[in-house]
Amino acid sequence: EASWSGDTTSAWTTMKAQIAAGISFCMSGVPYWTMDIGGFTAPARFKDNNPANIDEWRELFTRWFEFGAFVPLLRVHGEFPYREMWQFGGDNSPAYKAQLKSDRLRYRLLPYIYTLAADTYFKDGTIMRSLVMAFPNDTKVREIDDEYLFGPAFLVAPVTDYQERSRDVYLPAGSSWYDFYTGKRYEGGQTIKADAPLERMPLFVRAGAIVPVGPAIQYTNEKPDAPITLFVYTGANGTFSLYKDQGTTYDYEHGAFARVPFSYDEASATLTIGKREGSYPGMPAQRTFNIRWISGPTPTATDFEAKAAQSVHYDGTAITVHKDASTP
Repeated sequence: EASWSGDTTSAWTTMKAQIAAGISFCMSGVPYWTMDIGGFTAPARFKDNNPANIDEWRELFTRWFEFGAFVPLLRVHGEFPYREMWQFGGDNSPAYKAQLKSDRLRYRLLPYIYTLAADTYFKDGTIMRSLVMAFPNDTKVREIDDEYLFGPAFLVAPVTDYQERSRDVYLPAGSSWYDFYTGKRYEGGQTIKADAPLERMPLFVRAGAIVPVGPAIQYTNEKPDAPITLFVYTGANGTFSLYKDQGTTYDYEHGAFARVPFSYDEASATLTIGKREGSYPGMPAQRTFNIRWISGPTPTATDFEAKAAQSVHYDGTAITVHKDASTP
């Protein structure tokens, strides 16, 4: 079952209200919440030919799209102006390039997102989470309604003001946090001023997170046996259980799925790729896992084609990978 927030208006205040709406829906036990990216009904000023209004519409939609790439269901829907990505100024338009970047990032994160989806079924999980659900002892998060968690790894802070190029982000106490784009590490329990150029919103990753990243694809099952890169954010112990099934049937309800457990131990600086559990028809018998360690500022933090620190051939039996002391 999925729900969406209705026929909203195309306004900055409306977009900001969607953050709290999504958090509340998911806390109430409805994990598949979505919205009309850009708002369903645009005001008349966004339908004229005034360049200033066109610029604001493009930026509003772009910021909404960046936010929408990190909710359970990415959904573009609405009345005129046209919402196709190429309607926002063409290939060289900053709005087009920013939307494309977010779209491609979501496809790269499909191994992570598909696992979150499986956990809603098998573990009563929630994809979009209030900060208070993970940090109940941090009293400061109880009043925050414009940030949230996307699964166990990501802290998402959408930009909801016109021409805003930075915003305050509170990083919950009890964890260290990495800027997703730069690898810079921050201690939790503080508010920072995060950069927010048009092409990206602030996005942070919790220390101890293990984030599986897939290949560049155009559709979900394009490269089912492609290597997966595991981004390991050091500084704390962490686990993740990668899920996969056929993707086109309901056979997972009858046990046709597989999981690969990962665990990172900070004290020994080792990643264990555990024994594969289960199987499904068409499952690749062997996989390649590339390992990227994020421990501080990393120029290639979001370069998904950058050389891995280590690569391992996986046939379903457990493997332990030690972080090389020389690896940044």
